Amino acid sequence: MGKNKLKKFADMNGYRCVLQYPWARLSEEGFPHKGKWGSDFFNNGNPITLELGCGKGEYTVELARRYPDRNFIGIDIKGARMWTGASQAEELGLTNVAFLRTDIELLERFFDSGEVDEIWITFPDPQMQKCRRRLVSSRFLELYRRVAHGGARIRLKTDSPFLYAYSSRLLRENALATDADTADLYATDGLEEVKSVKTFYERQWLARGKTIKYLDFRLPEEGAAAVAEVDDSDIERDDYHSFPRGTARELKS
Repeated sequence: MGKNKLKKFADMNGYRCVLQYPWARLSEEGFPHKGKWGSDFFNNGNPITLELGCGKGEYTVELARRYPDRNFIGIDIKGARMWTGASQAEELGLTNVAFLRTDIELLERFFDSGEVDEIWITFPDPQMQKCRRRLVSSRFLELYRRVAHGGARIRLKTDSPFLYAYSSRLLRENALATDADTADLYATDGLEEVKSVKTFYERQWLARGKTIKYLDFRLPEEGAAAVAEVDDSDIERDDYHSFPRGTARELKS
């Protein structure tokens, strides 16, 4: 491991906003704030928004700056990337933001039933060959139902035509309520709140001439049937690849 990564990990060990719980630690200690994020960590009763696969965390930080009456938690397994947003949050003295370093599949270990109000999924890997690993799939939507309240809001931003087409089909065939659906966010009127914050990777896609797709939908209400998976065999696969994350170049907004 390079010295730069070691320094970042050392920094984050001292950050108030960072909670690092890989599987080994979680198994040994459990998580003390489950069901008590508001009272024990944020010291308020405000709604909780998660950003899954938060990467550098700049989206989490910017949302926290804009909406001080909400709490925001960025979740990712890659600590070296998360350092960027965590450092900004510390420098700004934000008390309504946290970063949780863990696997997204372990959400139930960290959040009680109904504890989450909203989930952002920003530019996830489309996982074109592995449906079970897609963050918008029947499997993951059922996981979100176990930590969020019925009807909670899910927001997806993606550059992937495949993931957008698959997700749209999943929502349509399960009759999930949709508040916004566009295949080209920046050519769509309105949605200024969504357009106003761009992630590091979103700026890369825009610079490559890719359109950004956006879905804003609701989880099923409590007591509704499980979300059924859909066939994706006829959906065209993406014909391009992302920048390697370790070598991605910085782009100005």
